[in-house]
Amino acid sequence: MTNPSDCLSILQLTDLHILADQDATLLGINTTYYFDAVLAQAFAEHQTFDLILLTGDLAQDAVIDSYQYILKKMASLSIPCLCLPGNHDDVSLMQQVFDTDLISCRKQLVLNDWQIISLNSQIPGSEGGCLAAVELTHLESCLREFQDKHTLIAVHHHCVKSNSVWMDTMMIENSDEFLALIRKYPAVKLIVNGHIHQSMDKIIGSVRVLGTPSTCFQFKPESREFGIDNTSPGYRTIHLSADGRIETDVFRLSEPLAGLQMDTQGY
Repeated sequence: MTNPSDCLSILQLTDLHILADQDATLLGINTTYYFDAVLAQAFAEHQTFDLILLTGDLAQDAVIDSYQYILKKMASLSIPCLCLPGNHDDVSLMQQVFDTDLISCRKQLVLNDWQIISLNSQIPGSEGGCLAAVELTHLESCLREFQDKHTLIAVHHHCVKSNSVWMDTMMIENSDEFLALIRKYPAVKLIVNGHIHQSMDKIIGSVRVLGTPSTCFQFKPESREFGIDNTSPGYRTIHLSADGRIETDVFRLSEPLAGLQMDTQGY
């Protein structure tokens, strides 16, 4: 779409699973290669973005080399980038590395007629998610402060069912409390998440909830047990208008995954 001056253009990338050794593989694929390829295609297909959202599981090996690789790639773009943690990430290390004017773990950003709120749904040592009291307090504080701004909330774990039974055991465990809170604030228009390694687009009340494909391997949709899908990696574009309208699309890498181990029982 044409991006008018009052419309925010956002690129969401999620579940990068970057390894400390950029030549190493996970489930048979080089996650760094596919992250680079997805990023390159996003900028080849779309001229630029006002903001990049990295919505968790940035690293598979949560070590400084993984995060510094991501930092270097993001810094080369000269575009603001918000990074939030997933269950595989090291929060304190992320905060240490992503601490520049453009690339950060900021919890709130106000751009034009919108505010973007970042939440940490990580439960240390667990694959599942929860929003601690401090996160919900932060959320409500932001919503009270800018009730005149449309709001996008970014979080790693999903708050509505993906319809994959095994994956939905790892939802935000206090999703009911989270959704009850945002129902009090009609300015909330959109929730975006990662974690599910597939596309999702649902409406909960007046709020749109979007899940986005991983930049590496995908999970099999609507499955009872863990399963890998050979669908190509992808990214999501989000266009936020001054009047609160949302336009969004998922785009897939034009090349297939090479070397993916389909018969794995986990990773």
